[in-house]
Amino acid sequence: EVQLQASGGGLVQAGGSLRLSCSAIGITFDDYAIAWFRQAPGKEREGLAGIIANDGRQYYTDTAKGRFTISRDNTLNTVYLQLSGLKPEDTAVYYCAAETTRLRDPEITLGTMFRVPNAVSSWGRGTLVTVSS
Repeated sequence: EVQLQASGGGLVQAGGSLRLSCSAIGITFDDYAIAWFRQAPGKEREGLAGIIANDGRQYYTDTAKGRFTISRDNTLNTVYLQLSGLKPEDTAVYYCAAETTRLRDPEITLGTMFRVPNAVSSWGRGTLVTVSS
């Protein structure tokens, strides 16, 4: 069973930074794509960034480009999302999700995670980021 645990959220002032972590348990880490999403109160879930664990290829949505950076540490089975230049509108619960790349091309897998997030097989519980003005 895939278990994902997101952590690192908290309260930060506008302009500040946070680093979120997503630890994966119960998987062969290199066989997965990991992505970050967020959901603000009253809004739909939004994709942010994804990474192919095997080779580190990254994908960013327009929301995340320029301010958020995704990375991974395969020795720790952990994916990070560095949030910089935070704004009050970044306040949301941030989730990580995982999908195996053994069934399809990894880039197709990652792209599909963002196009059809409801079909993603594994989700973590989320970590709350609150940005004060």
